[in-house]
Amino acid sequence: MRELLSLMLGAILVENFVLAKFLGICPFLGVSKKLDTALGMSGAVIFVMTVASAFTWAVNNFILVRYELEYLQTIAFILVIAALVQFIETVLKKLAPSLYKSLGIYLPLITTNCAVLGVAILNVQRGYNFGEAVLYSFGAGLGFTLALVLFAGVRERLEHCDIPESLKGMPITLIAASLVSLAFFGFQGLFQ
Repeated sequence: MRELLSLMLGAILVENFVLAKFLGICPFLGVSKKLDTALGMSGAVIFVMTVASAFTWAVNNFILVRYELEYLQTIAFILVIAALVQFIETVLKKLAPSLYKSLGIYLPLITTNCAVLGVAILNVQRGYNFGEAVLYSFGAGLGFTLALVLFAGVRERLEHCDIPESLKGMPITLIAASLVSLAFFGFQGLFQ
């Protein structure tokens, strides 16, 4: 139980895919302007990461390894992720059209979100069993959520600050992102 807890907390804090591994930066910067869109994107990423890792683990262990097709791993994983994102896009379009519209181009970009693919590949490289892979992926999704929500709060506060003209927009956003990322490096010694 302790190992599973440290695996999950490690994925959330120590190995945060956005703030420590710098994967998934495109949706992190693109969707973090408002808290509600950040939460919507986070929910979609958690779902895709967790379910994609379960499917990719099964595809890898029952098909690719069995038939010695490991060299097709990246292509197979991207296909699984793309199918799940298409499913989420269809569901959101029907059930939450306003969220679907606010996420815009960033929802289909989950397909190529390197954080989602990175989790699936790390699960294989580290030799996680099915339960560990799903738990690690869920933790990585929660870490993505934590990073996105924290940064959405920072960006909303920046809207009300007196910022020099030369730093407005993306420059101050990148400075703020680097400071939030730097804060997360304090978690590096949390687990040994």
